[in-house]
Parts: sequence; structure tokens; C-alpha cells
Amino acid sequence: MGIVEILGVAGSLSLLAGWRLYLTILATGVAMRFGWLPLPEHLQALQILASPWILGVAALGTLAEFFADKVAWVDSIWDGIHSIVRPLGGALLALALVDSSDPAWQVTAFLLGGGGALLSHGAKATTRAVVNVSPEPYSNAVVSTGEDVATGGLLALAIAFPPLAIAIAILLAIAAVIVIVALRRLLRNIKATLKKALGDAPADPALPPT
Repeated sequence: MGIVEILGVAGSLSLLAGWRLYLTILATGVAMRFGWLPLPEHLQALQILASPWILGVAALGTLAEFFADKVAWVDSIWDGIHSIVRPLGGALLALALVDSSDPAWQVTAFLLGGGGALLSHGAKATTRAVVNVSPEPYSNAVVSTGEDVATGGLLALAIAFPPLAIAIAILLAIAAVIVIVALRRLLRNIKATLKKALGDAPADPALPPT
């Protein structure tokens, strides 16, 4: 892989780690173990992700996340716990993918990887918090399943076609920003509506005037 492909894969993995950290590690490790993701010589240290122990832990984490993410409010608690874990995991994945002989690239990859994972994590956590207030009982599971499918599909594309990874990373980043901005506006409108409704509500006659 050339530098563009490496940066694309690093960006894609970091952003997807903000959605599904354990699935991202598991898929990357499996791809390396079976040779689906060829690595340059300076990245051979990443083969640690193909270790049976790492794969086993990642598989357990993927399974736990799969079920926790399907239950309303449990998913928000899970997201809260992983508010540090996902960005850190995304940063370390990006850090491991760049040339360790260049400190500038190492720092850049760590910051961008962590920032990308935090961005996608923020979009995911905010979306799920909004979905959780919906009275419809199945929306949470539907959204979570859609995230599972999207993460798996985008991981497969980034690993199988590294030249496409940079486009995937850019699109994921743009989508995360759009989602965060849209949800912030929605929450602001809901807050304003509630404030107006409460302000227009008649005062309780039993309460003394202030």
C-alpha cells in the first residue's frame, strides 16, 4: 500500500472505531491473519492484531457490544463508558498504521485518528440518545442493526480496496459532522418548544405569587 492508501485505511478504521471499536479490531485482525490486508514491511508489528488472544478478546467485545447496543438506554450507558475507549482505540489504530520512523506522522496520525473516532462516536452517541426517547420500541434495534451492517460493509470495502478507503474516510467524516449539526439543531428546537410550552402554561392557583 502507498501512503494514500495507508492514510485512507487508517482514517476509515479510526472513524469506524467510533461506531464499533471491537468489530473494527476483530475485522482488521482477521483480515491480517488470512492475508486479506497486505502490510508494508514497516507495519508488520500490526500482526499482533491477528493474535488468537487479541481476536478472542475482540470477539467477546463485539458480542457484548452487539447486545448492549440493541437495548434502549443500555446503549447510552455503553456509549458513555466508551467515550474515552473508542477515541483512544481509534488513535492507536491510526498510530500503528503509519511509519514509526517519522515522529511527525506518528503525532499527526494519533491526533487525527483520535479526533476521527471521537467525531464518529459523538455522532453515534447523540443519535442513540435521540432515538431512545422515541416511544416506538423497535427503533433502537433497527438503528443499531443498521450501524452493524454499515460498519461491516465499510470495513470490508476499506480492507478489500485500500484505494477506496480515503473516500470512505472522507464520507464518514462529512456524514458525522452533518449528523451532529442536525441533531444539535433538533435538540435546540425541542428545548425551545418545551420552554415556550412551559412558559405559556397557566400558573398553579394554589401556589403563592413570587
